[in-house]
Amino acid sequence: MTKSVFITGAATGIGRATALLFAQRGYRVGGYDIDEAGLRLLAADITAVGGRPVVGRLDVTDADEVAHRLAEFVDAAGGRLDVLINNAGLLQAGRFEDIPLPVHHRAIEVNVKGVVNGLHAAFPYLRDTPDAVVVNLSSASAIYGQVELANYSATKFYVRAITEALNLEWAQHGIRVIDMWPLYVNTAMTQGVKTGTTQSLGIRLTAQDIARDIVTAVEATWPRRLVKQVHFPVGGQAKALALGSRFSPAWLTRLINKRLAGS
Repeated sequence: MTKSVFITGAATGIGRATALLFAQRGYRVGGYDIDEAGLRLLAADITAVGGRPVVGRLDVTDADEVAHRLAEFVDAAGGRLDVLINNAGLLQAGRFEDIPLPVHHRAIEVNVKGVVNGLHAAFPYLRDTPDAVVVNLSSASAIYGQVELANYSATKFYVRAITEALNLEWAQHGIRVIDMWPLYVNTAMTQGVKTGTTQSLGIRLTAQDIARDIVTAVEATWPRRLVKQVHFPVGGQAKALALGSRFSPAWLTRLINKRLAGS
């Protein structure tokens, strides 16, 4: 039995690193993105490590296209969808009022609507695959709203909320829904990004760091399954911030975030 994983935003960065790592572990990998040249390179690299890739262009904001690509992949994977990874996303940094409104709207379309489209279309396949897992790429910015990342942070709060809700709602179908909370990751998405928090915290994580933690979360050990862990902070900084937010009073959490942002 070959397990399968469907990954959006798979052509570069976290999506690409995750696709290759799952391929090395014997999964049938579906990699989808709007970057068709990047997908061709991904397919060649998956083949080079012994995998059988299925790749295709996908705009996650197009619900019909998402449904079509998922059906196409599940058919190629023998009717299985073991893992869905909603990775596609956009990040814009800067003062909220300085970012053009269409740019804000586009981020909401991809980061929120794209996740909803993937979840809705994938549900019947996940339900019919034993022990299926959904991994949503959230962010440490879903711990507390971030200065100079207001809209991005808000979209990741949405991802956090829908993850928590569906983790409860879909448990009756045997589907585990989790999310990842990385801080800044050294990918094309963060190139040229300079905010108070990038200066105070740095950009320390790599795409491979996130990919490794995604695989670990998907193939969770029994203690993690026993406690039903939903959120997976990535890296020491995110883990410290997540832990602190659970126990510090609201005024202290606000103060810490204000200091880190230099505002």
